[in-house]
Amino acid sequence: MSGVTLFLPDEEATVAFGARLAEVTGGHGVIFLEGDLGAGKTTLSRGLIRGLGHTGPVKSPTFTVVEPYEIGDVRAFHFDLYRLVDPEELEYLGIRDYFEGDALCLFEWPDKGAGVLPKPDLTITISPQAGGRSLNLLPQGARGQAWCTALANKIQQ
Repeated sequence: MSGVTLFLPDEEATVAFGARLAEVTGGHGVIFLEGDLGAGKTTLSRGLIRGLGHTGPVKSPTFTVVEPYEIGDVRAFHFDLYRLVDPEELEYLGIRDYFEGDALCLFEWPDKGAGVLPKPDLTITISPQAGGRSLNLLPQGARGQAWCTALANKIQQ
């Protein structure tokens, strides 16, 4: 499986990339977002959720753990597992219910849910670089590979 690495110079480019990601996912699948505090995980999530058609605010679910979005026929769930002490806490949240019906599930800090979360379709690692962000997209299956191919084609246009 081959991934894609790209550079995003600013927040606006990160939000725009999130919108492109929304387009290729069609609002389905599991995406892990990795990176240090302040790397841009929530910014990318905001772009993706707005790219699906959500018009209201997109806030970080740091304290609520999950923010649900119902956008037409699309169900999207934005998780922030930063404050999770034990992955088993996800069982108390009814984590498995969120994966029914092929909803889109975005996970910030997915390592905190190790052993409970399903395998992602795509892992995106965000790192600061030259005043912007470097994104490494690593597909974890056929769906993620198809997304990376579609994104690479869009970037080259």
